[in-house]
Amino acid sequence: MSRLAFFRQSGWLLIATVANGALMWGVHLVVPRALGEGTYGLYNTLVPLLSLIGIPAGGLQIILAQQTASALTEHDQRQLRGAVRVLGTGIFAIWLVAFITVFVLQDYVLSALKISQPAALWITLLAGLLILGTPLFAGIIQGRQDFVWLGWSGMLGGLGRFVGIVVIVAILGFGITGAMTAVFLGLLLSFTIPAWQTRSVWQGPTEPFLWKPWLGRVVPLSLGIGATTFIMNADMILVRSLFNENQTGYYSAAGILGRALAYFTVPMTQVMFPKVVQSAARAERTSVVAQAVGATALLGGVGALFCTIVPALPLRIIYPEPYLVITPLVPWFAWCVLPLTLANVLINNLLARSRFKVVPWLVTLALAYGTVLFLISKKIDVTNQLAAFKTIVRVLGCFGLFVLVVSAWFTWKTTDHARPPGGPTAATI
Repeated sequence: MSRLAFFRQSGWLLIATVANGALMWGVHLVVPRALGEGTYGLYNTLVPLLSLIGIPAGGLQIILAQQTASALTEHDQRQLRGAVRVLGTGIFAIWLVAFITVFVLQDYVLSALKISQPAALWITLLAGLLILGTPLFAGIIQGRQDFVWLGWSGMLGGLGRFVGIVVIVAILGFGITGAMTAVFLGLLLSFTIPAWQTRSVWQGPTEPFLWKPWLGRVVPLSLGIGATTFIMNADMILVRSLFNENQTGYYSAAGILGRALAYFTVPMTQVMFPKVVQSAARAERTSVVAQAVGATALLGGVGALFCTIVPALPLRIIYPEPYLVITPLVPWFAWCVLPLTLANVLINNLLARSRFKVVPWLVTLALAYGTVLFLISKKIDVTNQLAAFKTIVRVLGCFGLFVLVVSAWFTWKTTDHARPPGGPTAATI
């Protein structure tokens, strides 16, 4: 029955993710034609930039899901409420510092990213506040295993973005500023729904917030999640800074198709995480990790194979004719993103069990990846567009493979089973 429940819940989240993905695909049916190749590339730079902005809060959803799943007493619930309120204040302070920093460096940022409308940058930063705040409430919903509303928040957020793009960009013609406004509106829905649904959890009396144990957990969690987030998104920032606007648009189109494989496997990890936490707290064995890895490998492999056999088909469906020039890059992106997608499942399992020894390795790989990208920026031949793009994607694939090997080693070859918060020693897989 537990296996049936896992696939039923992950199936619902998969349906929700497919619906959200369809709405996001709908966005890309509208945006390239409404904005043009150059501005479309900027759109696909600012959206990944939001993921990078969210790195400081990367561990919050996991740790709050972890704490919520193990909050079995009234005392635990009071501690959870106190944590949410204090963390919310801290998140706003972090965002305010970032906002002021970008304000001071405004000219440099606008020039590096080739942004002609400063308002688009400021709306992106406002959306960044929602990116930082949403994990607070999404983590509570995930920890309560309320996957119905977790799915709805994603779908309605996608719907808000799609409707906003159609109305603000396609009909009213507000360009990149309008496009990022639509992104903001979608994120606002994704923030408001879990915040409202979890109000009974974070309202009420609290216990004092204990910083020391939280920092010991949230720092490695944020670093672990942030490392893979950086590896998944940093290439787009590099491409935007090196190539002209039209080339950036073509590269981002291939990237959207390749990274879509990762997005469709998110439901597996969302369902898996609280189940792993509870099994670890009860010293029980669980097969959900193997199920999630198997399903992810199957879905990702089929998707990558499809992109290899008919790489031009998804481009033809979504993009205007000029984008077909990037067809040879689509299979490379699909296969190079797959190892990192599989690694994310294993990393979520390790973090759910508080097995943080993997984190320094992940951070080291992220720093090495950033260093390699910096070196590439100094030596790459930007006049040979396709060859340069393939080099960047191959580097992404190599580091994704390194991350997969490291996460697999710490999953199956080590015996470090740390004690999860509020529970006994974690069981082996």
